[in-house]
Amino acid sequence: MITDAVTGAHLRVEGVDVGYGATTVVSDASFVAEPGTVTGLIGPNGGGKSTLLRAVAGLHRASRGSVWVDDVDLRLIPVRRAARLLAMLPQTAVAPEGLTVADLVARGRQPYQAWYRQWTDDDEQIVRDAMERMDVLALAERPLDELSGGQRQRAWIALCLAQATPVLLLDEPTTHLDISHTVEILATVRRLAHDDGRTVLMVLHDLSFAARYCDRLIVLADGRLQPPGTPQEVLTPDCLRTWFDVEARVYPDPLDGVPTIAPLEHA
Repeated sequence: MITDAVTGAHLRVEGVDVGYGATTVVSDASFVAEPGTVTGLIGPNGGGKSTLLRAVAGLHRASRGSVWVDDVDLRLIPVRRAARLLAMLPQTAVAPEGLTVADLVARGRQPYQAWYRQWTDDDEQIVRDAMERMDVLALAERPLDELSGGQRQRAWIALCLAQATPVLLLDEPTTHLDISHTVEILATVRRLAHDDGRTVLMVLHDLSFAARYCDRLIVLADGRLQPPGTPQEVLTPDCLRTWFDVEARVYPDPLDGVPTIAPLEHA
């Protein structure tokens, strides 16, 4: 597959401040996401996770700081070139009514189109590979609005794959999905990192799924990032009490040691 040739890159965020008008939502955000890993951005509601992710993607202007993909400062390159390095799936992705799966996924090739480079056989193959990878090839001519939630999410991720970027940014990719489709999507995301070597930065709300499917976690709370670590290092009773305002016991899964969170009722 042509899309299999895409590998990851180091994503480095340095001293980013981002907010709305005079209000700063996130201050001095700095971290590194490594190739071949899924980094989960977690934290209480309204803490600025989606805002920070949009700033990393260049969709929301940061007032300070920089974002690098390997040795490329995204502030200094054209938007079209940046779209060949980073692909983002927003929390609520919207497409025109009646758009088919194939037409949606083909939009992932737009960063590579120009007056001197029109649609090619390679573009066609990359789109087909992306749909096959996400198991939506049989749905290629179906309108998105006729699909189930899980099928639509797979189609949107196929668009990101067709964009052929080393870095994937995913904002709550399992919102409104049932547990079966959630597991399916997150397992696919993890394979994209572990098998393809892509760099994945993902905002997740559910801490149990974050523990299961992320290699590293970063808590964003009170406008600042906390030190990153493995799920075992980050998801402790103290962390849950301090940043999520919940009392909980945390048990390691007896098979693989992944943290399992058991919330306690408030007295």
